[in-house]
Amino acid sequence: MLGNFKYSNPTRLYFGDDALSFLPQELSNYGPRVMLTYGGGSIKRNGIYDEVIRCLREAGKEVFEDPGVMSNPTVTKLYEGCSIARENDVDLILAVGGGSTIDYAKAVSVSAWCDGDPWEKYYLRMEEPDNRIIPVGSVLTMVGTGSEMNGGSVITNHEQMRKIGHVFGDNVMPKFSILNPKYTFTVPRYQMVAGIYDIFNHICEQYFSGEDDNTSDYLSEALMKSVVHASRIAVKDPENYEARSNLMWCATWALNTLIAKGKTTDWEVHMIGQAVGAYTDATHGMTLAAVSLPYYRHILPYGEAKFARFAGEVWGVRTEEMTQREAAEAGLKALEDWMREIGVVMSVKELGVTEDMLEGIADATFLLQGGYKVLTRDEVIAILRESLNA
Repeated sequence: MLGNFKYSNPTRLYFGDDALSFLPQELSNYGPRVMLTYGGGSIKRNGIYDEVIRCLREAGKEVFEDPGVMSNPTVTKLYEGCSIARENDVDLILAVGGGSTIDYAKAVSVSAWCDGDPWEKYYLRMEEPDNRIIPVGSVLTMVGTGSEMNGGSVITNHEQMRKIGHVFGDNVMPKFSILNPKYTFTVPRYQMVAGIYDIFNHICEQYFSGEDDNTSDYLSEALMKSVVHASRIAVKDPENYEARSNLMWCATWALNTLIAKGKTTDWEVHMIGQAVGAYTDATHGMTLAAVSLPYYRHILPYGEAKFARFAGEVWGVRTEEMTQREAAEAGLKALEDWMREIGVVMSVKELGVTEDMLEGIADATFLLQGGYKVLTRDEVIAILRESLNA
């Protein structure tokens, strides 16, 4: 295992069907003014809102609500949330929802007391916070992003056609997260499947890098196999507690920095997918699904050995009689078959991308090092075009 690293993760997790019972204990650690942020109102229809409000009231908290967080939180919404948090001098931001809501809460936490424009400071200049940070807690209702146990926060600027993520440090990670798998039962199938692919791709982004014998790769393979197994059950029986609980736990460990240790990591699928999202406002997991296979076919020759290992260890492909290239390609075929089985989007055309958008999307794509191939702008366009015509 190569490289030097440190590891810490300050987020406390409460997992299981009675996880919310620990919320009063956590609330006692913060002052009386709580900003409650959530999305479009599904938590009111399924009863989660009432449960959380009861906990807040019984804890004697004054609640300032900030509803309406969209699936791709915008900079305009961020400014609105900052005003609520600052004007009411809140002591805690409690995010109830999926990754977008938690991402948004973290963005507000660092931005409410920021001098200057937080979009410029945190998302364009990628500076770290040097101002007051409001603590964040979360009650997770949709799995995929791992935002409940990491410092990531993705914000979209429609005016600039940019969707940018900033991974903040330990001081911005949620202080606590409540994970009840039953809260995910009512998520629409499309969103559930998008979240499943988001989990899987998070693991791939870390796995497809490096050539050393790395413990993190063995952990990644186990997580990928668990996601695949649980996904096949969940798409047939969305209220299967065991499958949904395993997906929830895999999502958290897929992106809480553990399996990145000792790795250079890739993240180019996310860069292309986020640029697609900036142009289409499409669901994040589906943007990743639409560009993954064209990207992996493109970089396969540069990381052939790892793709061959992926075939055998994750998909159980019998590779003994194959060349390394044949094994690598068989692994991608197995991935494609599973993606079609669970029903993810396979073409950016399905998300609203048109030929005339390709150059703009390429311009909005950050080109990263760390994976097996550093792309050029022309290669990004070729990958997008392959997806468009899939």
